[in-house]
Amino acid sequence: MTVYKGERQRQFPTTIGTTSFVKLYILHLLTEKHYYGNRIKDEISKRLNNKWTPSPGMIYPLLRELESEGYIEGWWEEPEKRSIRRYKITDEGIKHYKVIHRQSKEAFDNSLFIVKAVLTDIYKEK
Repeated sequence: MTVYKGERQRQFPTTIGTTSFVKLYILHLLTEKHYYGNRIKDEISKRLNNKWTPSPGMIYPLLRELESEGYIEGWWEEPEKRSIRRYKITDEGIKHYKVIHRQSKEAFDNSLFIVKAVLTDIYKEK
């Protein structure tokens, strides 16, 4: 049982937040190639077999944050129209990605354990 400030934790034990997950996924995708915001959203959804899709309201603020921190660089495909902004990961972004990649592994392992335990115990799946 998790204890926080001397009180029991009454919420289900999430081990990785949605924002951290999406930030990790954005950086992961950008290690592969350049993307624009909506394509990042669609690519995450596709890779998760359309079981979950991050909202544009999550993707775009994270892209702005990552860019302001120097982890990614953005440019307008057509600067005069400013309609499609493409992104690539920077050298600092690659370093940051490696750190959060390593740090997040345990959280994903813990989440997987919890889900498997529930499926085995409650749903009698093996």
